[in-house]
Amino acid sequence: MLGKYLEFSVYAPDVLESLSFYKALGFVELETGDVWSHRYAVISDGELCIGLHDRAFDAPTLTFVQPDIARHARAMSDHGFDFSFLRIDEDTFNELGFTDRDGHTISLVEARTFSRPPDDLGDSCCGSWFELTLPVRDATHAGVFWAPLAPTLLQLREEPTTHMRFDAGGIALGLSESIALSGPALSFKCHDKQRLEARLERHGMRAERHPGFEGAFKVIAAPEGTKLYLFDEDFLGEAYIVDESDELPDTD
Repeated sequence: MLGKYLEFSVYAPDVLESLSFYKALGFVELETGDVWSHRYAVISDGELCIGLHDRAFDAPTLTFVQPDIARHARAMSDHGFDFSFLRIDEDTFNELGFTDRDGHTISLVEARTFSRPPDDLGDSCCGSWFELTLPVRDATHAGVFWAPLAPTLLQLREEPTTHMRFDAGGIALGLSESIALSGPALSFKCHDKQRLEARLERHGMRAERHPGFEGAFKVIAAPEGTKLYLFDEDFLGEAYIVDESDELPDTD
């Protein structure tokens, strides 16, 4: 129902400043189309794509491509989804938006808005992106909302806080009860800490050590506010393994 993951859309009041920040960390700028009238740039590490929008909107937003938006909008409406916006017309770029139970925004657009990343694009200095993490009040309650949209439960951790991970349109979407998270965040497994530290020092970037998010050893804040959490390369273990027979409880 979601379609294919496109980008993590953020409001960047100064697109050039944010673009410079991500490039300094080793991300690559992609070629964008002319769909949006506002200034817009996209950076990527080959897996993660972040859309930098010089436009105030309900951000950050998880954006997916769904070609037949009109049909899906009807199906979603029949299943009780309420849209925060719905733009469907032959003369417009079709899109819709809605929120989950914790107020996180999800949008569907009818087509890609930038070129695909090159196949040989490597990791940034942050390492391998492994999850887009959403803070939630109750992971099980949030999971019941997400299950119809992302029916594959990948992993589950119950201690020290409940954390669920779903396959959402081709990406790993984490639902975390950690009180350390103030908003949607990006999680990476860093495989070269010396390279990262050298890059941070070279560009005068500040990072917080031991930010409190379970397992993270560092967090870096982008100019527009996006937080990048860094974990050891061997992060994740048996505590996250899910039995394929596990099912979410049917709660309202």
